[in-house]
Amino acid sequence: MAQKYKRILLKLSGEALMGKGNFGIDSEVLASTAKEIVAQLDSGTEIGLVIGGGNIFRGAGLAQGGIDRVSADQMGMLATVMNALAMQDAIKKQGKKCRVMSALKIDQLGEEFSAHRARDYLSQGEVVIFAAGTGNPYFTTDTAASLRSIEIEADLILKATMVDGVYDSDPKKNPDAVRYESLSFNEAISKELGVMDLTAMVLCRENKMPLCVFDMFEAGALSKIVSGDKTTGTIVEAQD
Repeated sequence: MAQKYKRILLKLSGEALMGKGNFGIDSEVLASTAKEIVAQLDSGTEIGLVIGGGNIFRGAGLAQGGIDRVSADQMGMLATVMNALAMQDAIKKQGKKCRVMSALKIDQLGEEFSAHRARDYLSQGEVVIFAAGTGNPYFTTDTAASLRSIEIEADLILKATMVDGVYDSDPKKNPDAVRYESLSFNEAISKELGVMDLTAMVLCRENKMPLCVFDMFEAGALSKIVSGDKTTGTIVEAQD
């Protein structure tokens, strides 16, 4: 199947790695996700990853509990490093090279982020996981994914969620909710559809970085999207 997108940035939530649990990492979900990534890698796609940390710590939630916001967000960044290391291990067990590049200096766990080196690694067929968000408090991993996708010159961001796209209302609450096949960032922002946080969407819009929201548990979804199948997920693009 022909590829429409050669280099992608896959954004996974930390919560997705929990599977049916309430905390931590489900080894089966980790392994199955790694297999999906490796299968796409084998087809020639270059893949970068950003993984959230909500399955371990979420900075904003910790701050609401009374912890200093900067410290809380730094704890959240470290949680993303833990998830990155787990995913790196799972991908390596599939026989592929995988690097962790961190926005925080943690030399013994991964190398410091460099857009130039990341692009080189990707072009050589390595998976690159971008950990520790942007390295700054007050920014989400959605924003980190948008920023890294632009820096590595990706063709598309794929945001893996628990639903099969963007709807005009919550499909879990409204059985008549309608899924968008495509929409603009301006529409997503004005209608407050919750596709990504505002900073992330504005970054994508201003840099003309398309985004696809899809169900990470739908078999073959990643392959369909990369080939340009518009029936899978919802594409969000900047208006000309």
